[in-house]
Amino acid sequence: MQHFLLSAAARTLSLKKVFRMGEDAAYRTFCELRWPENDGEAICPRCGCVETYNITTRRKFKCVACHHQFSVTSGTIFASRKLSFTDLLAAIVIFVNGAKGVSALQVSRDLDVQYKTAFVLSHKLREAMALEDAAQTLEGEVELDGAYFGGYVKPANARENRRDRRLSVNRSGKRQVVVVGRERDGDMLTVVAKSEAQGGEVIAARIHHMATVHADEASHWDDLHAKFDTHRINHTLAYSDGYACTNQAESFFSRLRRMEVGTHHHIAGPYLAAYAGEAAWREDNRRVSNGGQAMMVGNAAMASKVSRRWAGYWQRAA
Repeated sequence: MQHFLLSAAARTLSLKKVFRMGEDAAYRTFCELRWPENDGEAICPRCGCVETYNITTRRKFKCVACHHQFSVTSGTIFASRKLSFTDLLAAIVIFVNGAKGVSALQVSRDLDVQYKTAFVLSHKLREAMALEDAAQTLEGEVELDGAYFGGYVKPANARENRRDRRLSVNRSGKRQVVVVGRERDGDMLTVVAKSEAQGGEVIAARIHHMATVHADEASHWDDLHAKFDTHRINHTLAYSDGYACTNQAESFFSRLRRMEVGTHHHIAGPYLAAYAGEAAWREDNRRVSNGGQAMMVGNAAMASKVSRRWAGYWQRAA
C-alpha cells in the first residue's frame, strides 16, 4: 500500500500554483482566511460592523459605522507586512512542505528576501501554529517521556584531555529537556524545562484524570501513580513489554533531533520551545495534505494577534 506522503492526495497545493494565481487571487485567499464566517467580506475589527467601503487603491477597508480604516492583515501576526500577498502565501507553502522543517536560510533564498525577514516570518508562523495546542488536554493512552537538547561541548583533541560529555558537570549549562506527552495515534503536547521532573509536572497537569499513562522507570515519574492509571517500562530490559512502552514519544524525539541536526544545525535555547512545538504540529498533521496544512497555518496566522515577541525583533536586539 502506498504511503500517504507519496500519494497525490498529499499534494494539493504547489509553489507553481501559488505564483500562477497572481496577487489578486492571493489577496482574496487571505481575505477568506481572515473572515471565513462572512465569505471573505471584511468585518471591522474595532466595532464588528459588516458594512465596509472597499478602498481598492490601497487594498484597505473603511467601516461604515465607526469610519475605522484597516487592511486584511491589520491586528494579525502579519501586521505591518512588506511582502506581497503572493510571497506571504508562498512562504507558508514552503514552510509546511518541509517534512522535517525548513531553515530560514532556505526560505530567504527561495523568496529572495533577507535572512532576517525569513527568520522572523518563520517564527511568526511557529507562534501561530502553537495556538492549536493552547487549550489541549491529552486523553486515552498517553506516553510521557523527555529528551535533552543543546549544551554541546566540543571534544578535546588529545585523549588524556577528553571528558565524559554525558555528565552535567561537563556540560555548558545550556542543556535543556523537551518533555512530550503523546496520545497513542493522537495529538501531543511539548514543554521545555531544565529537567524532566519540571517538564513532566506541566504536561501531567494537562492530562485527563481518566487517561492511562505510560512512562519509563525514571524515579521522577513515580508521582504519576497517584494521579493516573500508570504503566512503566524498564528500558534496560526491553523497549516494550507488549503493552507498556514510550515508543511513539521517542519517535517524536528522533524526528526533532533530525530537524535540529539535519535542517537547522543549531537551535538556540530561547527558541527550543518554538521548534519543539513546530515538530509536534507537523507530527500531529502528517496525514493532512500540504494544501490543507497551508490553510491551517494561514487560518492560525490570521487569527493571531500582533506578535509581541517578534514585532520589531531586530530593532530591539540592535
